[in-house]
Amino acid sequence: MEDYTLGTIESRFADIIWEHAPLSTSELISLCEDALGWKRTTTYTVLKKLSDRGLFENQGGTVIVKLSKEEFYARQSECYVDQSFQGSLPGFLAAFTSRRKLNQKEIQELQRIIDANR
Repeated sequence: MEDYTLGTIESRFADIIWEHAPLSTSELISLCEDALGWKRTTTYTVLKKLSDRGLFENQGGTVIVKLSKEEFYARQSECYVDQSFQGSLPGFLAAFTSRRKLNQKEIQELQRIIDANR
């Protein structure tokens, strides 16, 4: 099974790329130095790690997105439901709403999603 998890720092790094891509590696190094206080080598190391996991790609000095933020988090959610609730979305929702009640707007949005996916 693919690994669709990001640590806190990896998530901040990925957000930088998702927000600015495509971007040059020199732009990424500058952004990471400003936002994360990283050196060039740290930026390259984390970029390689996330590229190996299929999120990004360094194409001749240009960093491109291979897996969008929305797609990444959709896959992460699917994996969580699969692993924690044996793939049962109703099981997940029952657990979620056992401690947190949905407001009317949330209920309407869920109903809209259900109707759109029939």
